[in-house]
Amino acid sequence: MFELILVLFAGFFGGLLNAIAGGGTFITFPALVFIGVPVIAANATSTVAAMPGYLSAAIGFRRDIAEIERPLLLRLTLWGMLGGSVGSGLLLISSNEAFALLIPFLLLGATLVFLRGPQIREWAARQRGAVTPFGIGTLIPVAIYGGFFNGGLGIVLLALFAMWGMINLHAMNGLKCWLSFALSVISFAIFAAGGQIVWAEGFAMAIGTLLGGIAGAPVARRIPVPVLRALIGAVGFGMSAVFLVRLF
Repeated sequence: MFELILVLFAGFFGGLLNAIAGGGTFITFPALVFIGVPVIAANATSTVAAMPGYLSAAIGFRRDIAEIERPLLLRLTLWGMLGGSVGSGLLLISSNEAFALLIPFLLLGATLVFLRGPQIREWAARQRGAVTPFGIGTLIPVAIYGGFFNGGLGIVLLALFAMWGMINLHAMNGLKCWLSFALSVISFAIFAAGGQIVWAEGFAMAIGTLLGGIAGAPVARRIPVPVLRALIGAVGFGMSAVFLVRLF
């Protein structure tokens, strides 16, 4: 019971962070590892538990998403799911020992991407025309990363959209949430087939994620963004250090 309560609260705070500024993976993934879930199953369960939050956020942006041409949205969704399936498959064939070696560096990289998110998006916006707009060649690698490890995916997607030439931030956020949801759906199917989801803990965490996503908007109005980003950054660096120490 204690473990279910712990992951419920971890899911709530993870969903809260995702709704406000991102970085929920820094809470949900370590919480599952802390209660003894193997690292691959913890990563798979953390990714799947974020699915309700992505869906609720996408519904909130439904009018902005509707501005994107439906055939284009369908293509991007299919490509995202294709890349996500490849990334999820790569995770399944990895060993817990090999993935444990990658975790500190994946968390550290995701933390740095999160903290430098505005600068990354500004740089990407200046590169408009450098890549094919809405191209499969740029979306697939990002989706593969998202299927393998979800941390920092939102920032990477927003940067990619800026490079594609998108300028409507609401449409960009909506597309980010929708593609993240589509990717998590295919990851759910693959992880479930591979037996890498801890169901009771994952269900409790998903409920917490959904509640945290709903609570995110009013909380966001009360917490200064710089303070929140600094807090998430501290958690990300701290978790990177913890998992690095675990290697030795």
